[in-house]
Amino acid sequence: MNDENEVGNRLLNGWQLSKMYTFEVAARHESFALAAEELSLSPSAVSHRINLLEEELGIQLFVRSHRKVELTTEGKRVFWTLKSSLDTLNQEILDIKNQALSGTLTVYSRPSIAQCWLVPMLGDFTRRYPSISLTILTGNDYPNMQRTGIDLALYFDDTPPTQLSHHFLMDEAILPVCTPEYAREHELIKNPDNLRHCTLLHDRQAWSNDSGTDEWFGWAQHFAVNLPPSSGIGFDRSDLAVIAAMNHVGVAMGRKRLVQKRLERGELIAPFGDKTLKCHQHYYVSTLSGRQWPKIDAFIAWLKSQVG
Repeated sequence: MNDENEVGNRLLNGWQLSKMYTFEVAARHESFALAAEELSLSPSAVSHRINLLEEELGIQLFVRSHRKVELTTEGKRVFWTLKSSLDTLNQEILDIKNQALSGTLTVYSRPSIAQCWLVPMLGDFTRRYPSISLTILTGNDYPNMQRTGIDLALYFDDTPPTQLSHHFLMDEAILPVCTPEYAREHELIKNPDNLRHCTLLHDRQAWSNDSGTDEWFGWAQHFAVNLPPSSGIGFDRSDLAVIAAMNHVGVAMGRKRLVQKRLERGELIAPFGDKTLKCHQHYYVSTLSGRQWPKIDAFIAWLKSQVG
């Protein structure tokens, strides 16, 4: 009787730990057949390993039926404890690997920020940190950074996603922009009332999936300007509205940070001078909480150094 108690209370040993991986795969799939495919084993070999593990632990982990297996209550407790331990171990290994200023860094950005502001400056970052390999992804969504392997995300909004760490990057202001030719053709210079005869170009997803014409109407309300009855042409990216303006399609509501270089080069002009409206929204960088890796900190510090 004492021998049986000693066996039942014995701690995990190396042999049992090796079978735990088989159990984790089988529990994740709730199938010995699918576990066998992932482990390149036969279903009978998987079943044999699980039987041995149950016998050694003195715990029934699965309820077996003719067509499927299901975790017992005890099996679920073991699986979630094992999964949590593996997640913690994987995170610790990631932290160790990312303590150096090297390796990969995945950055997610709103398309317009990447196109007009971030990408043109990346040469400076790669010269400063040649051992960091960058991957730039773009989109209008809020992806799950943990699942997608994203290290940092650049957004333009006034309500940052919850459960993340946020770093203020820069503020923003909006102003109408067009080509000099379009301004002359429609007699726009210092004459915003003539906008009622123009095609308005705007980002319909400026800070959410349904911003619509908010930028234009917010600006027009602030400066008491009448707009045309038609809402013009909407895009899902601010830079596309700007590209349309550069091709004389109409007047775009530009974000000053993103159109500044085009204004300086004379490709676009601000026909109404200083009629610039500061946005409630701002640019910020989001990271997973607790990821204070040197390469992430270096990229955030570099971004902030570029704001000026």
